[in-house]
Amino acid sequence: MNNPLKYAVFGSGSWATAIVKMLCENLDEVGWYMRSVYIKEHLLKEEHNPSYLSSVEFDINQLKLSNDINEMANYADVLIFVVPSAFMHSELEKLTVDITKKTIVSAVKGIIPESGLLVGEHFHDIYHIPFENIAVIAGPCHAEEVALERLSYLTISCADSKKAQDIADKLSSDYIQTKISDDVIGTEYAVMLKNIYAIAAGIAHGLGYGDNFQSVLMSNAIREMKRFIKKMHKMKRNINNSAYLGDLLVTGYSTFSRNRMFGNMIGKGYTVKSAQMEMNMVAEGYYATKSAHLLNEKNKKKTRLPIVNSVYEILYEGKNPKKVFKKLTEKLD
Repeated sequence: MNNPLKYAVFGSGSWATAIVKMLCENLDEVGWYMRSVYIKEHLLKEEHNPSYLSSVEFDINQLKLSNDINEMANYADVLIFVVPSAFMHSELEKLTVDITKKTIVSAVKGIIPESGLLVGEHFHDIYHIPFENIAVIAGPCHAEEVALERLSYLTISCADSKKAQDIADKLSSDYIQTKISDDVIGTEYAVMLKNIYAIAAGIAHGLGYGDNFQSVLMSNAIREMKRFIKKMHKMKRNINNSAYLGDLLVTGYSTFSRNRMFGNMIGKGYTVKSAQMEMNMVAEGYYATKSAHLLNEKNKKKTRLPIVNSVYEILYEGKNPKKVFKKLTEKLD
């Protein structure tokens, strides 16, 4: 009889904490790597993450905690990365353990800036992980609702359907429904793009636009997402499935959405830096905006991306949100 695969989560934010909670529903032991010695020591003593989802209480006997990324990479067979994309490169540079035969799961919502690659592509190109050993976790699912055990849905994408199903089974519970997909690249791009559109929704709200405009914005966003993903990775997919449209809607509308919150602050007049400082959380869409813009600029035949371009102009070119959105309203239908 084969020994069960060992799972480890890398990261200590709200989504990482939620994934650990999900895994603890099905596994006797879950590995958990975090940079912060303080968070680790607090978990051991108080049995909850002091910084994120502090209402979630863990059975410490189920957790194998470490501040050493190599110890955890060596321990586990399935490595789930939930580190913000802006910090992934510096974290992975610490790796000395051979991970070529591991299963890599990305719950990262963006492109790695140093390589300009999706997380899955980065692991394939830099660490020589076969594509069939790379999976992606997509929503629609907010960490805060996982903490409250509200019914939520996940899509696990992997070229190897058996691996996808195994991972899905480990994340499933009474309050987590899962499905699998083979559109690894498409779901990674969707996870990245929806955060940009959530920033746009937040900016619109901060500027005083109402629900009528928000519905038009989201309608245009899903079509813009479809054009972008089709250009980057052409395959048969239903963009209205929950991994694409559902994740977009919950991120664009939910009060739990940090990207919407970030955009709302920008719309109300905050600078990028002041909004980031006040939030004290990473809004992945900020980095994703630059990545999506640069990827589109590299194409000889650019995709029409009025929403992404508008957010880019506001965040990276310092243009006035009110003026940019006035022009954007004339480009939507």
